[in-house]
Amino acid sequence: MFKFVAIFICIAAVASYINYRYIKLPSTIGLMIIGLALSLILIGISAIGIDIEGPIAEFLGRTDFGETLMEGMLSFLLFAGALKINLNDLAEQKFIIGILATAGVVATAFMVGTVLYFILPLFNLSTSYIYCLIFGALISPTDPVAVLSIMKTLKVPKSLETKIAGESLFNDGIGIVVFIVLVGIAAGEGTTTVGSVVSLFLMEAVGGVIFGLIIGYIAFRMLKNVDDHTVEILLTLALV
Repeated sequence: MFKFVAIFICIAAVASYINYRYIKLPSTIGLMIIGLALSLILIGISAIGIDIEGPIAEFLGRTDFGETLMEGMLSFLLFAGALKINLNDLAEQKFIIGILATAGVVATAFMVGTVLYFILPLFNLSTSYIYCLIFGALISPTDPVAVLSIMKTLKVPKSLETKIAGESLFNDGIGIVVFIVLVGIAAGEGTTTVGSVVSLFLMEAVGGVIFGLIIGYIAFRMLKNVDDHTVEILLTLALV
């Protein structure tokens, strides 16, 4: 497990260097393109008879990506994005951000799913509509770090940057709710009701915001009384 993590970190470091020196795209986009290229290379290596899928499949089989992403990576991504947001600017745009992070995510999920459902048959691929909607729900919430990186490169107006960056911070709650509901429908579970959806939204979105405000304020008060970099870093990591 730790060997694979070390390998992934090394690959990410080398890919970041290549993107910075030669490709010169926003870091998130550049790393994604390099990752896709590496995937094609691995597929090519496997096609010529070299068994590389076995170790990778074994590692993936032992990794709970749901827990790794939702309970680990996501918190660091949101924290990194939130560090660059001005709270006063965020408060000024709270209504439009709220609409984009809720109705916008739902609408995007259904639009992406619908378009995918009609495009796949053109490539001799087909799947049920519900799985297309699940894919739409999966990719609808945007990454705040990627958004802020692109906004900084394009030098857009401050108000637009705040709206888009703020939406990317708050869209995960509704995205999770839509995803879980659609997965439940696809699995044939009959427990998906309006009450359960509302309860899930209150727990994931509203509850997450309230909990974050509480522990954020506690950490803020603690950091005000500290003038030591080591303690500050440890408190910040604990907060994340």
